[in-house]
Amino acid sequence: MTHTMTDHAQELKDKIQSKTATVGIVGLGYVGLPLADALHAGGLGVLGFDVDPTKIENLEKGINYLKHLGADMTERLSASDKFDATIDFDRLGEPDVILVCVPTPVGTHLEPDLSYVIDTAKAIGAKLRPGQLVVLESTTYPGTTTGDFVPAMLKAASEHNRGEYVLGENLFVAFSPEREDPGRKSHTTTTIPKLVGGTDPISTELACDLYAHGVSEVVPVSSAEIAEAAKILENVFRAVNIALVNELKTVFDAMDIDVWEVIRAASTKPFGFMPFYPGPGLGGHCIPIDPFYLTWKAREHGCVTRFIELAGEINRGMPEYVVDKAAEALNDDCKSVKASKVLVVGLAYKPNVDDTRETPAAEIIELLAERGAEITYHDPHVEKFPKMRNYSFDMHSVALDQQTLEAADCVIIVTDHARIDWSMIGKHAKLVIDTRNAMHGIEGVNARIVKA
Repeated sequence: MTHTMTDHAQELKDKIQSKTATVGIVGLGYVGLPLADALHAGGLGVLGFDVDPTKIENLEKGINYLKHLGADMTERLSASDKFDATIDFDRLGEPDVILVCVPTPVGTHLEPDLSYVIDTAKAIGAKLRPGQLVVLESTTYPGTTTGDFVPAMLKAASEHNRGEYVLGENLFVAFSPEREDPGRKSHTTTTIPKLVGGTDPISTELACDLYAHGVSEVVPVSSAEIAEAAKILENVFRAVNIALVNELKTVFDAMDIDVWEVIRAASTKPFGFMPFYPGPGLGGHCIPIDPFYLTWKAREHGCVTRFIELAGEINRGMPEYVVDKAAEALNDDCKSVKASKVLVVGLAYKPNVDDTRETPAAEIIELLAERGAEITYHDPHVEKFPKMRNYSFDMHSVALDQQTLEAADCVIIVTDHARIDWSMIGKHAKLVIDTRNAMHGIEGVNARIVKA
């Protein structure tokens, strides 16, 4: 992939290829920190930016605040003279390449919240200099890079007298979606193929050159919009299929059929079927949120995404379904939810990590609290209930022991962490609402198990 380059483009390409380029990474969270490590391991100098001073302090000390990534990563970075981290966004003029890894949440009415993206664009624009490459990694709707991010950056550059810019000549911009899956061992930042779509061919080429230093396979596409849409497709695909099995769960439950056994049976077909599994609701930053970015943008173009919106409605209804199942089961024990002692097992949104972003456990706890339950939780990875955008509880993880289990009127399994003693739960709990099929195959179970 070779194109006629301006002097600015060629100079940047030479820096990237010789590994003398400095890479700035805005947002040192679940996406930015492992990306910083991958590019640093590839020989590039990295300057990390974050608004949270605690993260910077931890990095300086070699402490990893994202436990699933391991202490080795931050110890390695903190000991290197090719890595630095700061809260000083006035230093955005220093890097030759800036990668933007900031959140893209939704608002109260499920509308896209691009405030972090736009604020970052403005901060970059205020310090922009000719010859920089800027890549947006935050998942968003097609058209964000060219229609929202670039205009905000260029407007800020103009307001701060940073000069005139032409994409592909003295400013290079691309979109490359993050594909992180916290806790997954089979794939890492380095091994997951990296999609890259530039606003122009030169930007695509430069961004591909850059990522090749830290990622084993880089896949160029024809535009930023294609890359944006591909990421949305990946997540809509999962959201829709999870909604399907969540709906089938409720149907099969009414028929007294175990949906988990049905999925195991269907999975024996070697073609034409891919297993997805039901649960208490979607969590994490991507799957519960990204489809709504597409549905919102589709309305702007006069399109109605009925299928996607229905999937979102089904998945959002799962926490309430779980609480209803718990209420029914308690009623069978001649108890009401009000004043019942309920132990929620698992606060993280997925197994074996401390990631609580958009966790369905938070809504389940709130719904139980609204019905008057006395709630505790246990999670070996989350010691204290973190402050979230929509939820705030003064709670700490309790010990999972015989006394705690026997005191609970109901145990609700939300997250199936490997470190949880399922045998102990089965032996000492009275009633277990199992949303993850975690009790399947556990021997010596005395508790009544209700799948939800």
